[in-house]
Amino acid sequence: MSLNLLDTSNWLPLDGLAPGFDANKAPTVPDLAGKQFTVIGDGGPMTFSFDDEEVTWAAAGRSGTSAYEAFLVAEELYYAQWHSPVESEVAVSLILDLANGRALYIGALLGRATAGATAVEHDFRPGTLQGFATSGDAIVESTGLIGRRVEWVYSPVHAYEHVYLSPTWYTWQCLAGPERGLADTDSNTVFKIRPGIFVFTWREKVIPCGSVTIADHRDIGAIRSHGSLFGWNEAGTEPVHFTFGAHGRLVSVSQHSPELDPAS
Repeated sequence: MSLNLLDTSNWLPLDGLAPGFDANKAPTVPDLAGKQFTVIGDGGPMTFSFDDEEVTWAAAGRSGTSAYEAFLVAEELYYAQWHSPVESEVAVSLILDLANGRALYIGALLGRATAGATAVEHDFRPGTLQGFATSGDAIVESTGLIGRRVEWVYSPVHAYEHVYLSPTWYTWQCLAGPERGLADTDSNTVFKIRPGIFVFTWREKVIPCGSVTIADHRDIGAIRSHGSLFGWNEAGTEPVHFTFGAHGRLVSVSQHSPELDPAS
């Protein structure tokens, strides 16, 4: 009997997706070890001190020490990710652009979905790096992905496509893997970090999870992303958090009439 794809109770829970999903994750790098960063922005300074394995942080009214993973996105541009061992409903992403003296803190808070809110909420706090010369544009929300359709391969068996619709919405479809045939439209938020490099975040409404990714779109035939997923397990009792990576390819770009352009 074929699976009823319209019955969302059949959809794979986050802990069911995890095995093998991280096959295309990039190697982590030790470059941040021994360094401390202070981010100046709205809400006061935030501090992050890295050693070989752990980060100690104080940001957005929260603090702690946690194991972390760091990925090199581009020259002097890093993505660090960790899950609080004390507040299990909190995960943190930190983008550090050392070349331009800028940073973006993203706090993910896991709660319970309601009629007006997804289970994961994201707290975005861009700022500048104390002690670094600033250059380039400030990190701000962006419409730069709108209209693009991108094919993403996460592993030899996991592939999805994303269609970036508007500042609020994107559509995903599973092309290969255990969720093949499933699709939905969920909320997203995008920030431009550098020309051609974007932070893309999403928050799903069916599966209680959210994601923070950063992707280098400068070569549209060889897009590279790094990310994390955070949400509840199938029973809804324990948080699930893991990192992943993907190789992408631009499939097409929608061309709207200027007066109907959703990016306007």
